[in-house]
Amino acid sequence: MEHGFFILDFITKPLYHYLNSTFGLTDGNGMNQVVFTWFFMLVLIVLSLVVTRSIKMVPGRLQNFLEVVIGGLKSLLVDTMGEHGMRFFPLMATIAIFILTCNLGGIIPTFYSPTANLNTNLSMALTVFLLTHIVGVKIHGAKYLKQFMGPVWWMAPLMIPVEIIGHLARPLSLTMRLFGNIFGEDLVLVVLLFLVPFLMPIPMLVLMIFTSILQAFVFTLLAMMYISGAMEQAH
Repeated sequence: MEHGFFILDFITKPLYHYLNSTFGLTDGNGMNQVVFTWFFMLVLIVLSLVVTRSIKMVPGRLQNFLEVVIGGLKSLLVDTMGEHGMRFFPLMATIAIFILTCNLGGIIPTFYSPTANLNTNLSMALTVFLLTHIVGVKIHGAKYLKQFMGPVWWMAPLMIPVEIIGHLARPLSLTMRLFGNIFGEDLVLVVLLFLVPFLMPIPMLVLMIFTSILQAFVFTLLAMMYISGAMEQAH
């Protein structure tokens, strides 16, 4: 089984040496994160180009599947953020599809989930965090800062630290929730492959797929809610 886990060494080792010399990566997790992040990104880019250049009036299986996925994400965004939130659809759809692909990709033996690394998740969480407050300030101006001061002015000294901590907890929550679930899945997968390398229990595999989809949904939904909340007028 040891040879099975390193079946991709002919790809990852040259990349590792290049990334190590260029960016100073010195550990396997860093190598796996960068290599498989770019791998899944390239897969999605190539898939998008193939589908968009062969769109048909009568869709095939792949086009039909992707239309269902995009349509479902659009409906979720409109229900959560309203029609005015469609300007954020490219970002939300990209995050959802990327997370889902990384989550499901890690189920494949010898593959690694980039979302099982804190750095990948934190980068997406910080993007959502910064965009949330940029949108809030852009729409409401200086009035956006009033939400940190509480309902009455004399409560500001108490409410400001509480609100700041609450907002800083958002990217931490997004990062740790996704990391904990996907990293736990990968550990379970390694144990199962060690115990039963030729027959992984089907119920556990189904549970992993369900968890991967659920975590992509939760991350995307919370990101939509945070941005939608910043767009609304604070009371």
